[in-house]
Amino acid sequence: MDTNDLIKALAADTRRPGLSMSAAWAGAGIGALVLAGFVFSVLLGPRPDIAAAAETLRFLFKFVVAIALAATAFAAVRAAARPEADLRRLLPYLATAPVMVAASVVLELFVAPSDTWATRLIGTNSLVCLTFIPLIGLAPLALFLLALRHGAPSRPELSGAFAGLAAGGIAATFYAAHCPDDSPLFVATWYTIAVLILTVLGALGGRWAIRW
Repeated sequence: MDTNDLIKALAADTRRPGLSMSAAWAGAGIGALVLAGFVFSVLLGPRPDIAAAAETLRFLFKFVVAIALAATAFAAVRAAARPEADLRRLLPYLATAPVMVAASVVLELFVAPSDTWATRLIGTNSLVCLTFIPLIGLAPLALFLLALRHGAPSRPELSGAFAGLAAGGIAATFYAAHCPDDSPLFVATWYTIAVLILTVLGALGGRWAIRW
């Protein structure tokens, strides 16, 4: 093969269609939901009184917060997959869920007697929460890290942390259907710690799995 033939072959190779970023992230998002739902259904399942619980605002609020976290973090990790992304612009969106949690905690402290605060914070299921939110989120985290490898993030650790946040939001959404503790004090404490575990794992995974 002479030089001209080699150049033509290389040019033809660059024109071969690959998996687009949109398709990669759509696949990762759908796969994350399916796998998280599967793990949740196998390991836990919904709480027995879910029909009655669904009529209370505190139970529904857990889903609002978790879905907000999953949606904003997923948007952030998608954006972070591009090297030109300005990650500072993502921070206000990521603050949505924490602000809602903080506001709910303030309201809880205002309306609940002070002698019940400790009981509401500790709850009855904290160890289960710390165990199963990370377990449910592991597969989504792995898929998001794979999708990041398909892109070109300029800050792998931060991008991996966003992936952990998104996985944590998805896992928390499913876990909320099982959790018997609906107090915002419980959610603000134990859900946050559980999601942070996945965030740290995501940052470590980003450092290890996303290299250029």
